[in-house]
Amino acid sequence: MSQRVEALVEPGLLIWARKTSHLTIPEAARKVGVNEERLRSWEVGETRPSIKQLRKLGTVYKKPIAVFYLPEPPEDFAPLNDFRRFADTKASELSPELQLEIRHAYNRREIMIELYQDLDYEMPESPSEVNLSDEPENLALAIRNRLGMTRDRQLKFSEDREALNWWQSAIERNGVLVFQTINVKLSEMRGFSIGEVPLPVVVVNNKDSQRGRIFTMLHEFVHILLRNYGLCDLYEESSVIEKQRVEVFCNRVAGAIMVPEEYLMLEEPVLEKTMDTEWSDKDIGKLADKYRASREVIVRRLLICDRISAEFYRIKREQYKREYEEFVRPRKEWFPLPHHTAIISAGSPFICLVFDSYHSRNITASDLSDFLDIKWKHIGRIEQEVLGIR
Repeated sequence: MSQRVEALVEPGLLIWARKTSHLTIPEAARKVGVNEERLRSWEVGETRPSIKQLRKLGTVYKKPIAVFYLPEPPEDFAPLNDFRRFADTKASELSPELQLEIRHAYNRREIMIELYQDLDYEMPESPSEVNLSDEPENLALAIRNRLGMTRDRQLKFSEDREALNWWQSAIERNGVLVFQTINVKLSEMRGFSIGEVPLPVVVVNNKDSQRGRIFTMLHEFVHILLRNYGLCDLYEESSVIEKQRVEVFCNRVAGAIMVPEEYLMLEEPVLEKTMDTEWSDKDIGKLADKYRASREVIVRRLLICDRISAEFYRIKREQYKREYEEFVRPRKEWFPLPHHTAIISAGSPFICLVFDSYHSRNITASDLSDFLDIKWKHIGRIEQEVLGIR
């Protein structure tokens, strides 16, 4: 019979890990699979968890095991490299839901790196770096080529969801993980990125429109290519000149990826109009529908291409801003089925790698359930939908 090996951890670190994961003692005990009294005894130092139990705690609290062996709890981190938000949302005021999603993103990335090594798989190559000095329109075309997007392919999308899924898969094929949040308010966050390589991460808000998510995905992808760090907001209103410069650049490149200038200038409405010609909402909407882009992206592109005036752009931008603020107002919530939540949140590359590890017996059924953050009874539905296994 093997001897139980205690984990020599400080009780304060166990308390810190649980609280920063926003779990109560009853919730944490249930997830770890111990009774509340035992968890309390660990936290007051009366007893210690075993190494196996500590690993379970790390999985539940979304913390690497090494953090439990620090001499004292670390200062609460601010891990965002890029955070696409509204102008009045301060980084120091992140909601518990958003903080948890940030930790989820970091944890999934760490899990994937570990599983790649355990399976002896070749790590995806990180996308090559670009510079702020690059010409935005040329860079956008180069990124489209890198992602494999052609005009014919883009114009054949029959619906926004098809376009969103294609762009996401293309970014994932280029060595970037894409996750989606379910419980974060859209008024707080549209997306953020983790720029470390390998396996940088883009996270977008599932509550956003599908076209909005495409733009944010591409915006964050450009941030990753720039190896750029720092907070950003939705309306480019940063008081820091360099930060504002980066945001303008990322927005311009993302817009040009979705709607290249050379394609836009061949569109019939564009050929017919000059800067002084009035554009109707119908004409703008037709172009937006054709490229599966937002109307704001279209008018921004028209401004850059000298087809509308700066004043007309300002008017339309204010209109779209008001409409968007109405869109993000609290309304009746939609809750996807549990297996759909797991698929949306984690993305296909993460799910496929976790299942590979499970079928290779590198991880247990309990690990599989924990990594996907879902009860075992839903695992079959995930495998069926993502891997096509019945």
